[in-house]
Amino acid sequence: MKRILLSLFATLCCLFSMAALPQVTLSDMDGNQVEVSRLAQSGKPVILSFFATWCKPCMRELKAIHELYPDWQDETGVEMYIISVDQAQDIRKVKPLVNGNGWEYHVLLDPNGTLKRAMNVQNIPHLFVIDSKGRTVYNHTGYTDGDEEELRRHLQ
Repeated sequence: MKRILLSLFATLCCLFSMAALPQVTLSDMDGNQVEVSRLAQSGKPVILSFFATWCKPCMRELKAIHELYPDWQDETGVEMYIISVDQAQDIRKVKPLVNGNGWEYHVLLDPNGTLKRAMNVQNIPHLFVIDSKGRTVYNHTGYTDGDEEELRRHLQ
């Protein structure tokens, strides 16, 4: 019975890692519509990071990645998309936060939690790495100082 359960778990993990991004349309900070399922079609790895302006661990993670992101782009061509799950009344806080920190990430707004639900994100920060073939190769919830080094290994 234990072997069957382990086999089932391994199969589900493989299926999850092969899953394409959901067909969800979100807005960026300028109001442009972005089809999420197309983000991984560039042939480059993609990082999706779910955050909120009020989330302190999210801020620490995004600031830590900011320091390393230019090197990661040079090494791997990675594109980073941060997805704000702030509610509609707080969306206006996102742009000043991003601009104030000098983040050059792509920013998407998910005030209704559509993408959050589609990707089964329960807690934030929650980060996904999508490889150049559109497969989820890593996902992580929470942030502890140094997590960005593990993220770097998955990008390489």
